[in-house]
Amino acid sequence: MWPHHDGSALHVSDLAPDVGGRVTVFLRAPTDVRGVVVRYTPDGEPAYVEAAMDTRPVGGAEPWRSAERWWRADLPVRNPVTSYRFLVTAGSGRQYWVNALGPAEHDVPDAYDFRLVAHDPPPAWAGDAVLYEIFPDRFARSAAAASRQPPDWAIPCTWETPVIGRGPETPRQWYGGDLDGITEHLDHVGSLGVNTVYLTPVFPARSNHRYDAASFDTIDPLLGGVDALARLTAGLRSRGMRLLGDITTNHCGDAHPWFTAALAGDAGERELFYFLDGADYESWLGVSTLPKLNWGSPEVRRRFTAGPDSVMARWLEYFDGWRVDVANMTGRCRADDHTHEVARLLRAAAVAARKDALVVAEHGHDFTGDLDRDGWQGTMNYAGFTRPVWSWLRAAELDLPDFLGAPGGVPERSGGQAVAAMRAFGGLVSWRSLTHSWTMLGSHDTARIRTIVGDAARVEVAVGLLMTYPGTPMVFAGDELGLTGSTGEGSRTPMPWRRRSTWDRRTLADYRRLIALRQDHPALRDGGLRWVYVGDDALAFLRENREETLLVFARRASGDPVALRGVPTAPGAARNSALAAGENLYGGADLSALDGTLLLPGDGPTFQVWRL
Repeated sequence: MWPHHDGSALHVSDLAPDVGGRVTVFLRAPTDVRGVVVRYTPDGEPAYVEAAMDTRPVGGAEPWRSAERWWRADLPVRNPVTSYRFLVTAGSGRQYWVNALGPAEHDVPDAYDFRLVAHDPPPAWAGDAVLYEIFPDRFARSAAAASRQPPDWAIPCTWETPVIGRGPETPRQWYGGDLDGITEHLDHVGSLGVNTVYLTPVFPARSNHRYDAASFDTIDPLLGGVDALARLTAGLRSRGMRLLGDITTNHCGDAHPWFTAALAGDAGERELFYFLDGADYESWLGVSTLPKLNWGSPEVRRRFTAGPDSVMARWLEYFDGWRVDVANMTGRCRADDHTHEVARLLRAAAVAARKDALVVAEHGHDFTGDLDRDGWQGTMNYAGFTRPVWSWLRAAELDLPDFLGAPGGVPERSGGQAVAAMRAFGGLVSWRSLTHSWTMLGSHDTARIRTIVGDAARVEVAVGLLMTYPGTPMVFAGDELGLTGSTGEGSRTPMPWRRRSTWDRRTLADYRRLIALRQDHPALRDGGLRWVYVGDDALAFLRENREETLLVFARRASGDPVALRGVPTAPGAARNSALAAGENLYGGADLSALDGTLLLPGDGPTFQVWRL
C-alpha cells in the first residue's frame, strides 16, 4: 500500500483550528519508509518540518500495525488556509510527494495540497445531516389548497396531470402543493431516517418553481403563508429535524417591487440591477423574468445582509440555514467579480442571526475556486459526485440530450474514470468543505436516478455510494419511490400518495436501510476515505475512524471476484482478531479471507459493507 493521509480526524488533530495555533498531522506509510518531511507554505513561502515516527496511542488505540507506521508532525497555523503535503523517502532512497491526489514521483503544484482551514467552521449538526429535498408545488396538497384560486400566470392541474418537461408551459403548471401538505406527510419523511428537509423557494412568485421571487418579505399565500411555515417548522422540530430554505441572491423576479420601481425610472432602484441601453438589462442566462442583482451596489448589500430584518436574517426563525441559488454567478457580471466578498457577507449575516446557521452554495460545475474562503460552507457536489456516479452506473440504453448541461448525453465511463473525477474535484478543497458539500443522485434540476441507471439493482448501488461517500447526502423527494424523469422539469412529478401500488417497495426499503446504516455508523459520517480497489466494474474503499474500519464494495456488473491484499485498518480495528472476522453490515455477502487476502464477491450489481 502507498502512504495515506486525508483531512479526517484520524489524520488531523484539530479540524477547526485557530490562526496562531498548532495542528498535528499524521501520515500512514509502509514500514520501508525511512523518512517523512511535511512541506507547508506560511505567508506563501515554502517551509519544511521533519516528521517523527509516532509511538504514542491515538484515541487510546495502538497507532500502528505491522504493515504500516504512523508519522506525525506539528504545523503552525499562521494563515486562514494552510496548505501542506508530504515528502516521503523510501528505504531505497527514492523520494516522492504525497498530496490529495496520492503519490507522485515528480514535482507537483500546490493546488492539490491538503488544507487546514481556520475560518469559522460549519455548524456541528451539519456533519450528521441527511437531507430530503422537497419541491413544494409537487409534494402534497392540504385540504386548504382546494379553496385557493389559481393565480393569473398558472395553468391549473390536477394531481394526476402529466408534467410537461419542456417548453413555455413548464413553469406555469400549478398543482397546488402547499406547506401544510408537507407537514401532513412528515411521518413518511421521518420514516426514511433523514433529519433535515430542504425546501426550494417559498416566496411569492409568478412560476411554480418560485426562483423568480416577487418579494422576500413574506411567504407565498399559495403555500399557506407564514403560519403554514411556522407549523411545518414546529412539526419538524418536534421530530428532532431541521429545515433549510432556498434563497436567490443572483436575481429576483421581474414582478419584484425593486425591479418594477427600477423599470418605472426610480434612479435609486435602478442601481440594484444592471441596466444597459434603454430598458434593456442583464438577467440570468438572458431570461428576462430573472433580472440580475448588482452586488456592487451598497443598497443590495444592505437589504440582503444588514441587520435582523435583512433578507438573509429575517427568516432564520423558521429555517436553519440557506441553500444559495446560482451562487456561482452571484456577484459576477462582466468585469465585476464580487463573489467571494458576497459569500462572506451572506454567511456572516446568516450566522449573526442564527449562530448555527448553514449556508451552502448551488454550483453545477467546478466549485473548487469558491470554497475555503470564509464564505460558502459547502456546495452542491454535482461535479465530484453526481456526474461520476451517473457515468459509471448509467443504463446501457439511455437517451438524454445532455449530461447535466454538457451536450452529447451521459457517457459510459469505467470505475477508474469515475474515481479520477471524484479525486480531481475532492482534492482541490479541504476535507471540511468536501464533507459539508451535498452529494446527490439528482435534484429538481436533473433527470431522476431511476431513469439514469435503469433498474432497482443499480439504484441500490447508487444509493449505497450516496450514503457511504464523504459528503452530506441529499435525497430528492420521490427518488425513494422509484419515480422517473428525463429532465429537471420532467422530474418534478407530484408524489403519488394515492397510487401506492406504483411505489417501488424494494427501492424504498433500500433507501431506509442505507440511511439507517449511515446513521448507525459514525465512520460513514466522520471517517476518512481510502480507496483500496478501482476496476472497470467494481470499486472498494475504506471509511475509518478511531473506533471502526468499514469496507465498502460497489459493483455495477458481475465479474471475477476481487482479491484485496494487505488491507490496512484503523487503529481501533487493530484490536480485532483477524480480517476473516469481517462482519457484513449491508448486502449479506460473506467476506472470505486466505493468507491475508480478502476475496470480494463477483456477483453484480451489488452493494456490500463490512466491518473489519
